[in-house]
Amino acid sequence: MRRRTIQYLVLLAVFGLSIHLYFNQSFSLPSNPDWSLDDYWPDKERGQAAHEDVVRPPTRPPPSPPPKAPNSLPADVEKRDAVVAAFKYAWSAYERDAMGADEYHPISHHGSNLGGGGGIGYTVVDALDTMLLMGLDEEYQRARTWVEEKLTFDRQGYYSMFETTIRVLGGLLSAYHLTHDDLYKHHAADLGDRLLSAFDPDSGLPAASVNLASKTATSVGGGVSISEATTLQLEFRYLAEITGRVAFWRKAERVMQVVNKARLPNGLAPINMNGDGTFARSTIRLGSNGDSYYEYLLKQYIQTNRTEPVYLQMYADAMDGVHEHLVLKTPTKELTYIAELLPLGTTDWKSSWAPQPKQEHLACFLAGSLMLGATTSHLLDPSKPASVPPRLQEELNADGRRDWETGKAFLEGCVDTLKTETGLSPEGVTFRTLETKAKEGERDWYIKGAGKSSNPPYDARYMLRPEIAESIFLAYRLTGDAKYRGHAWDLFSAIEKHCKLPEGGYATVLDVDKVPVKHLDKQETFFLSETLKYLFLTFADEDVLDLSRVVFNTEAHPLPIFTPTDIKPVFTKYS
Repeated sequence: MRRRTIQYLVLLAVFGLSIHLYFNQSFSLPSNPDWSLDDYWPDKERGQAAHEDVVRPPTRPPPSPPPKAPNSLPADVEKRDAVVAAFKYAWSAYERDAMGADEYHPISHHGSNLGGGGGIGYTVVDALDTMLLMGLDEEYQRARTWVEEKLTFDRQGYYSMFETTIRVLGGLLSAYHLTHDDLYKHHAADLGDRLLSAFDPDSGLPAASVNLASKTATSVGGGVSISEATTLQLEFRYLAEITGRVAFWRKAERVMQVVNKARLPNGLAPINMNGDGTFARSTIRLGSNGDSYYEYLLKQYIQTNRTEPVYLQMYADAMDGVHEHLVLKTPTKELTYIAELLPLGTTDWKSSWAPQPKQEHLACFLAGSLMLGATTSHLLDPSKPASVPPRLQEELNADGRRDWETGKAFLEGCVDTLKTETGLSPEGVTFRTLETKAKEGERDWYIKGAGKSSNPPYDARYMLRPEIAESIFLAYRLTGDAKYRGHAWDLFSAIEKHCKLPEGGYATVLDVDKVPVKHLDKQETFFLSETLKYLFLTFADEDVLDLSRVVFNTEAHPLPIFTPTDIKPVFTKYS
């Protein structure tokens, strides 16, 4: 009995010590941080007037949606591990040559920084969650150490509001979501506070660039693109949720009110906005400067557990406009693509448009987005998750069935652009019309300006972009169809063959139709954050990341789905 009693006492002591350590975990901060905890959770003695935006900080992670059905999509281990090896190959070259630099140039083996004031961790922070998902503990720990010891936002220089938000703020928030490590939350709060200075107090719109040290902002010409204005809501809303600071939420929310007020009759958004919050006469497209506006309409609705129907209304209206004005087919193979609209006239341009059969690689995000929207936001019974694949007539409403079919068809059109000499998709293509109908043996699209000089056009390059991989991943998760894994492997194999450099790293291919290839000396940060992550998740066990619990920002940083704890949205009416 005495021996057993001693054993019990020892076990109780060990258990008590474990509990003490668990609740007293600490993290290290830079010896001279640029911010203080008091800046974000002030004592009541400081006075509420100075901190009107502060509400009670959540004491635990936001609640997650209920558990989903047991896993039914197991890993393809060999292909999954091949993608992990590719990430390690790209990361190790960066870590060897340019650790801490914002961007990496693998051919010349050096790094460079953005903004003119020093690096702010673009590549390191962008890659954190990919390492966590892949289980790369050693690489992750070294990256975390860099964040802990070297990362600072006290930089004199103008940084892109858009890129800094989606890559750095989004990366910090995702790392916090996956680890609950307060190091990332505090850096995110510090960065978010500096970015608040970008929002114009009169128009409500953010400036294009912000000086992180002086907290001043500027925009060339006084306006911003629709993407710059509306691709910060996921990040700022989640930051508000975890810090309790309402200001982050309200600034992002007001932008959506401004856009709603300026909206056009067709539900679509021109790519440029004036400084006063109205739309400027400009192209409508789902590529550069326009894409993530449409992406974030859906994802804002998903992010807060479908508790804000105003975003579903905006999204549904926009998708009606996309189907009415932008979804077209080629005359020969009937490939589905998304056109661009050019404004006609000067005074009545808002209601007079001319379609152009041009499509950027960036627009291919929409294929997966349509399928995701159909299965999350257009359900006949929202209380029940859609089947994999969905039963169209039994589970989806009319808009959902339309969007699902368009998404699948559009993805096949995007995959068709991989039919190049390298198997890589170009930056932009022009689809053939009745006037330029394909001849026998020709593709239903072409690269404008290709083959006309020794210098390939910009549209001919492959920049390690993720959008086709992104839609392939979503299509696989939502259908379980193995053909999408086949598409993903074909794309990955082409990247390995033509973008991988013998001395380390991966680089942009200048002409996807010319072999052997020539490279541009740049490894994009989104290659680590997005392209390889989506390819990895396509081959990984689906339980590595549960799609019913997260929403990806436009840089592929998974953020949690949550119901707002203390913040009550004020933008509730779509007009």
